[in-house]
Amino acid sequence: MAELQRTVGRPVSVTGTPAPEGSTRKTVDKDADAPPRRRKKWLLAVVAVVVLAAVAFVLLRPPAGEAATPAAPEPGIVVPIDPISVNLTDGHYLRFGFTMQMTKEATAEVQTAKALDIAIEVFSGRDPAELNDPARRAELKNELLRQLSEAFEGQVMDVYLTDFVTQ
Repeated sequence: MAELQRTVGRPVSVTGTPAPEGSTRKTVDKDADAPPRRRKKWLLAVVAVVVLAAVAFVLLRPPAGEAATPAAPEPGIVVPIDPISVNLTDGHYLRFGFTMQMTKEATAEVQTAKALDIAIEVFSGRDPAELNDPARRAELKNELLRQLSEAFEGQVMDVYLTDFVTQ
């Protein structure tokens, strides 16, 4: 039996001859059951995107037992540091004291001498106008906290200025 191809215009009979005018017979196309190539490529692209999304989801999600963000440390003891005086520029001085908020995991014995040494380094030799500016004072306090946290291996949560007088 001869295979027929689709023609534009008039339907073709099974024998290959043109069908009479007004015929309702359908033409036979050998690729009628197969989807067009565009559809195959599109379907392949959609499947690839879905597979990549699934792989990314599995790789990027946190493990079931872990939280996405680490929990904040719990506050522990508060260690007061006695007020001291440090020299500023032009014969001025600063008298300041502070406390350190430690984490719950911190040991009960904290070396206050180490904390004082770091504080003296941060605040000594500054201009009094610089220390009286609230924004600059907050920057210096954050710098003190950063250095104390490094020195005490992350056991310092915060620093509170308890005494701060310039003259």
